[in-house]
Formats: sequence, structure tokens, C-alpha cells
Amino acid sequence: MSSDPQQTQSAQATTQGTEEKKSDSGEHINLKVVGSDHNEVFFKIKRSTQLKKLMEAYCERQGKNITQLRFLYDGERIQPNQTPHELDMEDGDAIDVMVEQVGGDNNFTMINNTL
Repeated sequence: MSSDPQQTQSAQATTQGTEEKKSDSGEHINLKVVGSDHNEVFFKIKRSTQLKKLMEAYCERQGKNITQLRFLYDGERIQPNQTPHELDMEDGDAIDVMVEQVGGDNNFTMINNTL
């Protein structure tokens, strides 16, 4: 019995579609964003999505401007164009949020008082 090539291709396409859907479900990652007040907000995001989306959504929820906050992962500042995949983030990982500190005086003059 010979099989129809069109049916074989159709079955392969269906199988590939099912496999793609399975891998898509693994594409999402749950991240916890922890504010300096220890308040936690959870986000579900694709591994390929720029973290700018998460950062903007967090800022909107908190009523803050994105320039007022600093987002850190493993102690390193996150750039808005980075993705969870690029940072090797895993499901359940935490992003820390700190208030951006502006100001301070870099012009420190030391006075040598010798007697």
C-alpha cells in the first residue's frame, strides 16, 4: 500500500505545529519584581520579550516614571532592551527595584589639618 505524499506532508505539518505549541508554552517565564518596600508584583513574560515591557508595566502599577527606578537582576542593572533569555533568567527568578538616587556632591575637598 502506497501512502499519499500530500497526506504525509500534512501529518508532518500537524506534528510540527503541535511541537511548536508545546515549545511556546515553555517560552513564558514567571518573574517576581520586588520593590524597595519589599512589595512583590508577579509577571508572566515571554523569554524573548524585551524587559522594557515589564519595567513599564511595573512603573505604571506603582505610579512611577521609569527614570525614577533602577531594575537589578543578580545585582546587575537591567537594560530595557535585554530579554530574560539573554540574562539566563529562570522561572520564579526575582528582579529587584531600587529608587534611582540623584544628587550628592562629587566635589569633595579634603582639608589637611596639620599641627
